[in-house]
Amino acid sequence: MNLAAGGAEYLHALRHLRRASPHSVAAAERDLARFGAFAEGQGVSTVGQVDVHLVRRFVADCAWAGHKPTSIARYLSSVRSFYQWLIETGVAERNPAQGVRAPKAQKRLPRTLSREQAGALAEAEPDDHSPIGCRDRAIVELFYSSGLRLSELAAIDLHDLDPGGELRVTGKGGKTRIVPVGKLAREALRAWCRQRPSLAQPGEAALFVSSRGTRLSRRSIQQRLAQRAQRAGLGVRVHPHRLRHAFATHMLEGSGDLRAVQELLGHASLSSTQIYTQLDFDHLARVYRDAHPRARRKADSDDSSA
Repeated sequence: MNLAAGGAEYLHALRHLRRASPHSVAAAERDLARFGAFAEGQGVSTVGQVDVHLVRRFVADCAWAGHKPTSIARYLSSVRSFYQWLIETGVAERNPAQGVRAPKAQKRLPRTLSREQAGALAEAEPDDHSPIGCRDRAIVELFYSSGLRLSELAAIDLHDLDPGGELRVTGKGGKTRIVPVGKLAREALRAWCRQRPSLAQPGEAALFVSSRGTRLSRRSIQQRLAQRAQRAGLGVRVHPHRLRHAFATHMLEGSGDLRAVQELLGHASLSSTQIYTQLDFDHLARVYRDAHPRARRKADSDDSSA
């Protein structure tokens, strides 16, 4: 079967038999057209002529052309699904894209906050001792103090907070861990707990409640953080995960203990935590460049002596 004809039948099946979304069908059409054009350039025109070596050359060609690893992975997925359909319909006997991998995507370093920015966020409204003001400061301090996920903080109940300075957190997969709460966060939480009864409905278990007295939603927490960052004049978008990144980065810079940071963050795998070693190295590199007399460029030295 001709590649183009096979692709047309596959797209028809996606559209009418599998009821795929128009977006999915359009993406598959683009991906298969790209692969078909490459195959034609290699002198391949039928589905039976395509082998694993051609698919690998296709991946290499896309990489050399500057396509993102995520895009190449999608191209491969489309080709793989196409050939799986050909096997199911008896047109092909094997899937040449099976086992072929796209280049690994470079991990993006998470955007974080400096210590000064985190402090400014917590102290955005130091004179606001209202219930809402105390609540919002306690939220910021707890995020930064204990590196919590948004879902974890929103789910905290009053009984999860230990007066001795520890917090029981339920993370991903229902796993529970105990995290320490810093001094400033404990003070902010005590101030909030004194104000909480004026808002909370009777019997409400949530630590953080809304003005209606019920558990504060994740969306509301995100909105309150964004508004607080604007009032603090930070000039950057602040969301819960950015505070979690700040916690992890500053903990690692201060301790160098990757395993401890892994436990505090509740990461199941150390590989999830290791991205912060790059952030830590960047910090150390900046300190080195600023402090070591022979680490600076000659032009910098010449400027300073002028």
